[in-house]
This record gives sequence, structure tokens and C-alpha cells, in this order.
Amino acid sequence: MSLRPLICLTLGARSLWTIPPVLQSSWDVCGASDLNSASQALKSRQYLVGLLLLISADDIEIVEVDAFLEAHQLIQWVGVFSSANIKLPPYRALIVQHLFDFHTWPIDPFRLNHTLGHAYGFSELSGLPDFVITSQNDMALVGNSAAIQHLRKQITKVATADAPVLIWGESGSGKELTAQAIHHHSLRAKGPFIPVNCGAIPASLVQSELFGYERGAFTGAKNEGNPGLFELADKGTLLLDEIGELSSSLQVKLLRVLQEHEIRRVGGSWSKAINVRVIASTNRDLRKLVLEGHFREDLYYRLAEIIVRIPSLAERHGDAVLLAHHFLGRFARENGRTFKGFMPDAIAAISDWPWPGNVRELENRLKRAVIMAES
Repeated sequence: MSLRPLICLTLGARSLWTIPPVLQSSWDVCGASDLNSASQALKSRQYLVGLLLLISADDIEIVEVDAFLEAHQLIQWVGVFSSANIKLPPYRALIVQHLFDFHTWPIDPFRLNHTLGHAYGFSELSGLPDFVITSQNDMALVGNSAAIQHLRKQITKVATADAPVLIWGESGSGKELTAQAIHHHSLRAKGPFIPVNCGAIPASLVQSELFGYERGAFTGAKNEGNPGLFELADKGTLLLDEIGELSSSLQVKLLRVLQEHEIRRVGGSWSKAINVRVIASTNRDLRKLVLEGHFREDLYYRLAEIIVRIPSLAERHGDAVLLAHHFLGRFARENGRTFKGFMPDAIAAISDWPWPGNVRELENRLKRAVIMAES
């Protein structure tokens, strides 16, 4: 029986680990001791499974590892870390976003071999014909590209971890749809999902909108007071869209909510416990805002326990045409129109256009085309 190919990437003190005989008898192992050599190895041969042995790494190296795994997302990676490291946010994010499974030192070779075999079988199944997510619970994440498949896999993993999530993506790429999908796949699915655009609320009203207010808290406050969005989202999920637009004073209050799991209404003298999962989204580089002093570093790390990056439509090769058919059918039904489909030159134009406005641009153009079409 031929051995299955396995790429083994070891970063850190390589002398602490040698390939056990049980793995050597089951796998054709290609070893790499840095990211560059691993990238070269992956160009020369197809690997369905990879083994990442991360002995220790600083923050800069973790970022580089994250980028490497993002670039090779179709490989099912199994990681090995120290028990101490998996408690750290950067390592937890790496595991949730990129790995099929993980083990801790010291390694049990037989258990590890079993996990790698499971990952290999899963990868073979993943090579079967793709499906298109169009049900309500999956919030119309239409597409078959490698990028959208990776996003679906991330959503499934992230949904099971009841921790804050930071979603980053270009405008119109589907950040709110992704947040909805995370919510609907989580244990909070029966609870409310409440989105709020932090940049669309006047600065003077953001605090009362988020945390509510008591009677007489300000001129015009209702006699009975009013619950805020955090209270309304209890036992559910609150999406804070455009989180980078929050003022410094609101950032302090949001940090306290995430730390203490309780809110205090404007004008109130007591705190109320809440049970809310917070998902934040942005199209801005929050790390750059932190360096510039416009966003609190401690709040960033609270929100970024798990980071989900939404691919642009230009990165989703082949998905624009699928989305175009999806939107054509939807808008035709909504407007009582009937269309046979797209002409070949229209398909070519959809495929060739870079879609700088992402899915929202495509959606708007198809809606306008359906409305204005004469036949």
C-alpha cells in the first residue's frame, strides 16, 4: 500500500521532536522547518493533510503562520501546541480559524496518527461536488470557490465557540450575512440577532441606544425608561457593525461590558447582568487604528479573540456568475418577471469585471437590470 503524503511543518525547537515510527509507516512525510521551505514543498506536490508543530512563537511569527495557513486553506491542518500556549488568544484564533484538530505536548503518536487519518478522509470527502448554501439559516452564502468554502468552514467552527468575534471585510463583501450565519449555527440560534451600525447613530445617542436609559435621564426620555440593544439581545447575538467608529468614551464602556457581562443604563444607579455574544465588524484596519491611538488596544484584543476575514468578490473565483443567477431569480420573482438567463456576453462581462463594490455592487446591478429590462 502506498504511503499518503503528509507535509510536516515544525517551527521552534526542532530537536524536541522526531517523527515517530507509527507515522513513518503510515505517511510519506515531507519535513519543513520554516514557512518558505513549506511553501516550496506545497508547490511541488499535492498534500491533503498537514501537520503543524509549533513549539513556541512570538506575536510576529503567529501573524506569519496565520497568513501561511490562510494561503493554504484547502489543506486539512492538524496542530500540536503546548498546553500553556492554547490558552493565549493568538493561538486560540489560529486553532479555530485554520485547523481541523489539535493536540498538546507530549504527543501520543497513535492518537495523532488516528487524527491525521481522519483529516485525510475528511479532505477526500471535501473533494466531492460542492453545494451552494441558499437556505435561510445559512443566509444565502452562495458560491463554490475555495475562499467561500473556507469561510463556511470557519463559520461552523466559530459558531460553536461562545466568544467575541471580529469580522473584517471590504464594504459590500457580506459581513452582516456572515455574522447572521454564525448566530444561526450557534447555541444562541433561538435567541435574537440584533445588528446595529455604530457609524449611523448620532454620537449623542449611541450610549442610550446601546445601554438604554432610565426615566428622566435626559430631556425627552420616556417616563418608564427604555432598554438598550444589549438588553434586547439577551441570550442572543449583538452585531456591532463599523466598530471602528465608536468614540473613545464608548470604547471604555464597551470594554467594561465585555469584561463584566453587565450594563448600566444612562441615568441608572445599578447594573444589570446580560448574556450576549458580541460580534464586531469593520472594513478598517483596527490594528492600525490602535497604533495611531484611535482605538483602544485592550478593547481590540477583547473583540479579536476570534477573527474572521471575509474574502472580496474578486477573490471568490467563479462565484460572481453563481451570485448573478441567484440574484436574477430572486429579483425576477419579486418583480413578477420571467427570464431565461444570461446571454454569453453578459456571463463574460460578469466574470471579467473586478467588482470593487463586492457582492452589494453585483446585487444592485442585477436588481436594476431586472427592473429596467424590456424583455
